[in-house]
Amino acid sequence: MKSVAEQLELLTAGCETVVTREELQKKLEQGRPLRVKLGCDPTAPDLHLGHSVVLRKLRQFQDLGHKAVLLIGDYTALIGDPTGQNKTRPMLSAEKIEQNARTYFEQAGKILDMSPDKVEVRRNSEWLGKMTFADVLKLAGQMTVARMLERDTFEQRYEADIPIGVHEFLYPLMQGHDSVMLQADVELGGTDQLFNNLVGRDLQRDAGHEPQCVLILPILEGLDGVEKMSKSKGNYIGLSESPTDMFGKAMSISDALMAKWYRLLLNQPVPAGHPMEAKKSLAQALVAQYHGTQAGQQARQEFEQKFSKRDYSEVAETLAVTGEIWIVELVERTGKFKSRGDIRRLIQQGGVSLDGQKITDDKARVAVKEGQVLKAGKLVVVKLTVS
Repeated sequence: MKSVAEQLELLTAGCETVVTREELQKKLEQGRPLRVKLGCDPTAPDLHLGHSVVLRKLRQFQDLGHKAVLLIGDYTALIGDPTGQNKTRPMLSAEKIEQNARTYFEQAGKILDMSPDKVEVRRNSEWLGKMTFADVLKLAGQMTVARMLERDTFEQRYEADIPIGVHEFLYPLMQGHDSVMLQADVELGGTDQLFNNLVGRDLQRDAGHEPQCVLILPILEGLDGVEKMSKSKGNYIGLSESPTDMFGKAMSISDALMAKWYRLLLNQPVPAGHPMEAKKSLAQALVAQYHGTQAGQQARQEFEQKFSKRDYSEVAETLAVTGEIWIVELVERTGKFKSRGDIRRLIQQGGVSLDGQKITDDKARVAVKEGQVLKAGKLVVVKLTVS
């Protein structure tokens, strides 16, 4: 059994913000299982590694004997969290929300202990769906417009004269009301959720409850190393993806991003040695987390055979080309890149080779020969045929 001091160190490790550490210590000193809330809006059907950062923190609470309260925001999803949005989100249908919500139980179980005594799964339609208009007005009266505009996304949209729907102002209030109804002791979230989580503290005080502690986890950048991991941005690794796809995508991240992935996804520093070996170890560990140790080893072996050892004898994709061709157009014909601008940059950075010979001139024309292997980036490999 860990002491309060040991629990506090473990639970706050890796957090960007803790509101407040002293309050969390007092709650832990009560010696009872804390109710730790994590809300998920089923606006998309898949969980990805970005979600795993906060889910892993929730698992730490479970392992210490506390109760995970997994809130499926089936009612708030009708609005869609305006966090990080520069425009009003389209509302989802109830059918689509229900379809997405069902997948959350299975995917969350890859990280959380889903035993009945360890997790409580709730839907906020249980109480939000029963509110009268008078109840909504009373809830809205607990927040001023000035306070709402403190939220950076609203402030930016207001100054840029981008429309803000009145219903979007209700989202933080609905999320805060969830904390009241669940009697949450702690709420977890990413850095983009701090405003919403603090609203929960305010509403709990107004209801005469002890305010929840808030633990804010860092946002995980996606495969591009720039934007936060998101399915809509296409820079994500889904928790349900195949071992091969998961390993291959992890190998595509930059060396600069690797340290943060090690820290947030494995709670480890980057091992000493060559960056490529460190990246393979990262990819193998991620596959092992969600598919088992054997799958991680097999995915690494397959990757090394196909890419690291330059054994392209089993390359499945072929591309038929006639005669001489501009290198940018040749890469474009693989259908793996969004724009010629992306291809030019990849060439200039030394990411394109033909039969092992790098091509760094984006104006070059190449004479294609039968059986040559074109490699573009870390994952795109095709065998060329002359038509």
